[in-house]
Amino acid sequence: MKSATGGALRHVLTHLLTPLLMCVGMGLAYLGAFADPAPHDLPVAVVGSGAGAQDLARTLAGKAGDALVVHTVDDRAQAEDQLRHQEIFGAFVPDGKSPELLVASAGSDTTATVVQKVFTPVAARQGAPLKVTDIAPPAKDDPTGQGIFFLLVAVSIGSYASVAVIGGAGAVLPMRIRALLAVATSVVVSVIGVLLAGPVFHLVDHGLGGLWGMAWLYSAGVLLIGTGLHTFLKRWTTLTMMVLFVMLNFTSSGGIFRPELQNGFFASLHGFWNGAAFVEGTRGLAYFNDAGLSRHVGTLALWLLAGLAVTGLAWATEARRRTPATTTVAADTEEEMEEAVGV
Repeated sequence: MKSATGGALRHVLTHLLTPLLMCVGMGLAYLGAFADPAPHDLPVAVVGSGAGAQDLARTLAGKAGDALVVHTVDDRAQAEDQLRHQEIFGAFVPDGKSPELLVASAGSDTTATVVQKVFTPVAARQGAPLKVTDIAPPAKDDPTGQGIFFLLVAVSIGSYASVAVIGGAGAVLPMRIRALLAVATSVVVSVIGVLLAGPVFHLVDHGLGGLWGMAWLYSAGVLLIGTGLHTFLKRWTTLTMMVLFVMLNFTSSGGIFRPELQNGFFASLHGFWNGAAFVEGTRGLAYFNDAGLSRHVGTLALWLLAGLAVTGLAWATEARRRTPATTTVAADTEEEMEEAVGV
């Protein structure tokens, strides 16, 4: 009896390691990414070609240090064009009677707020209130513009949680069938994502076909990577997927804070991680006339290719063993599926 109790206790303690590691990882990731946002090389502009605009830009740059990158643009049209291409995130139009700040909050509400805080004192020194003009506001049903981030969360959970089912409960199936299940599941997840973004919550009112394509590329990449990794990692697949597609993914996506407001580590991930590509691609599709869309779609396609490569390697590995993947014990499978939904 004591031996059975001791064995059960060791089993429980061993499996407690995964949620405890998740706790540490989530704390480090979320607090490291979101706890202390501050601008770093945030690009803004002063509108005007005269000496006054040049002097103001130099003064702002000198006071801001490495927080801002300040330059001048000749006119308002050029400023709006750069905002729509997200080359800058604020443009100040000096005027003694009515100074104006141009922003595009659909690109990031938090960044637009930071830019407004930067230029409000500048307008005050001119003795006039600051007029803020939003040239690209988010959808009226998504006033903060963060609905796209939560869409990423929904699609991600549907994708990586399904890995536990396909890799665990489906471990006795040949890899070709598991791979087909992964692709089929990605189609379902992406359709759910489009329905949520379009007719249900009205986050995106056009380009739903393009949104579905990006959601499918994203989901299929996650599912194929996870399905392939399960051959090698077994019950540690869940923790690995959490690291890749929650801890590093959500925090670097730009859905809450853009990389210009984050530290160097998460800012660098934003340039090539799949969650960032999905968020920025959806923003470009919905609000910025497809600006940067091809680059973000290309990033998602590369992650899909990585998923195909991992799945192919797992297929070859299982073929050399001449047996299907090792069957997971039912209890372990249930624990893995429960762990897979944590965010």
